[in-house]
Amino acid sequence: MNVSETAIQMRDITKTFGSVVANDKVCLDIRRGEILSLLGENGSGKTTLMNILSGIYFPDEGEILVDGKEVKIRSPKHAYDLGIGMVHQHFKLVDVLTAAENIVLGLPGKGRLDMKAVGKRVLDISSQYGFEVDPEKKIYNMSVSQKQTVEIVKVLYRGADILILDEPTAVLTPQEADKLFAVLRNMRDDGKAIVIITHKLHEVEEISDRVAVMRRGQYVGGMMTAETNAREMTNMMVGRQVSLNIERHEPKNAETRLVIENLSVIDVDGVKKLDDVSFDARSGEVLGIAGISGCGQKELLEAIAGLQKVESGSIAYIHPDTKKAEELIGKNPKEITEMGVALSFVPEDRLGMGLVGNMDLADNMMLRSFRQGKSAFTDRKSPRNLAEQVVSDLEVVTPGVSTPVRKLSGGNVQKVLVGREISSVPRVLMTAYAVRGLDINSSYTIYDLINQQKEKGVAVIFVGEDLDVLLELCDRILVLCGGKVSGVVDARKINKHEVGMMMTRLGGGEVKQ
Repeated sequence: MNVSETAIQMRDITKTFGSVVANDKVCLDIRRGEILSLLGENGSGKTTLMNILSGIYFPDEGEILVDGKEVKIRSPKHAYDLGIGMVHQHFKLVDVLTAAENIVLGLPGKGRLDMKAVGKRVLDISSQYGFEVDPEKKIYNMSVSQKQTVEIVKVLYRGADILILDEPTAVLTPQEADKLFAVLRNMRDDGKAIVIITHKLHEVEEISDRVAVMRRGQYVGGMMTAETNAREMTNMMVGRQVSLNIERHEPKNAETRLVIENLSVIDVDGVKKLDDVSFDARSGEVLGIAGISGCGQKELLEAIAGLQKVESGSIAYIHPDTKKAEELIGKNPKEITEMGVALSFVPEDRLGMGLVGNMDLADNMMLRSFRQGKSAFTDRKSPRNLAEQVVSDLEVVTPGVSTPVRKLSGGNVQKVLVGREISSVPRVLMTAYAVRGLDINSSYTIYDLINQQKEKGVAVIFVGEDLDVLLELCDRILVLCGGKVSGVVDARKINKHEVGMMMTRLGGGEVKQ
């Protein structure tokens, strides 16, 4: 592998959006025959920097050299002409067209109309690097990983030999990620320069040759991957020592708190989102829910919380004192609360369902206690005190607790919501993507809070995207595939590849309690 040939030099790149400095005099080299991981927390400026390189943004200051020559990249087309192509986190494909039609969409010349020749070229590229692409297949019939493959082939078809991939494994199973990594290694060995924007440290260690770290818009350092480790990379990203340990104790005095039997949910479009789902949730335990995005996790939590209409089945809450079962289906959230059922729900849609954007932090805390009639907060004198406590404990960046929630960043909104729900002393705590958009330090604070709830005997249901975290944090994992239960497994005795197989139904459907 020749790592001496520099393809791109970015020198003193600065980009501002209003008063926000997204990139501050960033210098970065990208080399051929190398996979570079661009690491950084949300808001560190890594995607902005690559959007500049791919022609989406134009820098306020600085220069870019391609093969030693200074260039001004003014559009994505110009970037392609220079051999630079970017595969974005959110795909830019037309669903009703085939793979081949998407790949040549927008290209000039008559050659793009010869779909037979286009299909042959697509297959040639796929064969060269190890892709699996059917040029004739419509996008709407493809899995997420197949769509991503089309995006990568589209970039290669247009002549790119410098590829940028933004969070390429965010929605892939471990098996799909392994396939992608094999292809990327083939492309690297063919002399291409590859940049991966990511925050998954396990994958950085597995796939990259070199790491570049950004923090608050600045380049803070780089090193060869073989010469560093996850802890050192994390400390560089955050700027201080961070503990990456999730403590997981064995459940104590676990009692069944929720029993879900034969639950089916059909959405407004007539699509069956949950199909005959059965499982239980226990006190003093974290039950993880794993599955490919959109396979029913959201609907499951909303059904339990009384926010989603149920087609059939049963959701029974077992009272800790009387041990009697009480049916929740048919009751709204207020009625569920009045039954004495303490459900806390951290939803996917923070401002849409969880908080009122125009109200300040203190009033949003009061909203919770007001809804429950009596104060649900222990050892706190007022919602304002609770707001100050949450701001302090979770390091919420805000001018004060009188600031309207809508003025906070997404990550800080998330902290306020999680802090409020956990503070309501629940019997059952349900969270959907509780750390999405949070920095590493805040994420581990949330994991610690969840473990504290578990120790207090709360039944925690945790929907997450990162399988590594699910396997470290949870006691059992319910795996969903296409709205059905693939299995319930012991998180201590299974690996992420086995969970990935179950997420795609390759692992069978046997329930292992």
